[in-house]
Amino acid sequence: MPNVIVVGAQWGDEGKGKIVDVLSKKADVVARYQGGHNAGHTVVINDDKFILHIIPSGILYGDKICLVGNGVVFDPAAFIEEINGLKERGVIIGKNLLLSKNAHIIMPYHIVMDREKEKVLGEKSIGTTGRGIGPAYVDKMARVGLRAGDLLQPAVFKEKLSTNLSTVNFLLENLYKAPRFEIEDIYSTYMGYAEKLSEYITDTDIFINKMIADNKNILCEGAQGTLLDIDHGTYPFVTSSNPVAGGACIGLGISPVKISRILGVIKAYTTRVGSGPFPSELRDSLGKTFREKGGEYGATTGRPRRCGWLDMVILRHAAMINGFTGIALTKLDILDGIEKIRICTSYKYKESTFDVFPKELNILENCEPVYTELAGWKESTVGIKELKRLPKAAQTYIHTIEELLDVEVQLISTGRRRDELIVLKEQFA
Repeated sequence: MPNVIVVGAQWGDEGKGKIVDVLSKKADVVARYQGGHNAGHTVVINDDKFILHIIPSGILYGDKICLVGNGVVFDPAAFIEEINGLKERGVIIGKNLLLSKNAHIIMPYHIVMDREKEKVLGEKSIGTTGRGIGPAYVDKMARVGLRAGDLLQPAVFKEKLSTNLSTVNFLLENLYKAPRFEIEDIYSTYMGYAEKLSEYITDTDIFINKMIADNKNILCEGAQGTLLDIDHGTYPFVTSSNPVAGGACIGLGISPVKISRILGVIKAYTTRVGSGPFPSELRDSLGKTFREKGGEYGATTGRPRRCGWLDMVILRHAAMINGFTGIALTKLDILDGIEKIRICTSYKYKESTFDVFPKELNILENCEPVYTELAGWKESTVGIKELKRLPKAAQTYIHTIEELLDVEVQLISTGRRRDELIVLKEQFA
């Protein structure tokens, strides 16, 4: 059976939530492999909107195993709130939700340190959501993090917490001039979380590999996108983990040889949220049109997204790093009614032309995009379910993307709803 990874090919917010939701219908396990609750996947079912932050969107089907892997960092309070919110809306959650013992915990001091550091940086801030994601990953790499499995061992949890607070409180009081944390306050609160989460915590790596051995369909989803990857993105304006396809193997404990397909999700234009370089950004009224028409506001934070033309330089980089076997193209309908559509094919910086993604931040911040212009279309594409019914100019746009990337477009989203989709190739054939 196929094991499929769904990867964002841009700066996140490509519409992965809908694609994962659609593919979940034929999956047995839907597994989240990295990131935290700063991400938000939006799924619309019969005009009913669900925004998921940590729990994979496969949970909405009721009969799928949804797994949160070791590569994820989670805030217990936010995780419990998400579970309760879904239950209140009639979603069944029980033994179908699994949380890795090795998933790292976001602690209250991570949130404070995240926000205080951004204040200190001022204009040079990264633009984090202030939810403690980065500091939690810092502690993970420093080998002082607390993990979900520690919640099941109170004495171990308290000892590790005590050790951490000696350093944390020193930094808070002396560097950030912020109040210190008391161990008993945190300990009692997190033991309360432990009671509510213990039924979900397990060895997810063992579970998922057994499912693979039993020929079950596995769907792996990440948060953010390739250009926000800590190693391969627009560093330092990136996230703190690896959203790329390779991150799925690490974040779930799956061998790379077990992966069958890697589906890259591409928005029909480009957006990014927060700070960082964005060569094809539109700073005029058209950029605002994309934002309002496409509802380009963060699903979790509500922050407005910056909008621009499709950028093939970053997409070629994403295709190379991830090894896409196919593309899911989303929000095609947002381009309806635009007379001329541009695609960025390269960058110019001083006397040089870049067809491949430059790693230097100063080049990305100061380069000029080179565009190819295509005819737009006036007809509505909303809800169309067959490629041949799309306007000819829209079909040309899709084929141009395929030619420039040398990757086949296999899914096309033509609206917000689950059923507004053109399926050209099944991922779980």
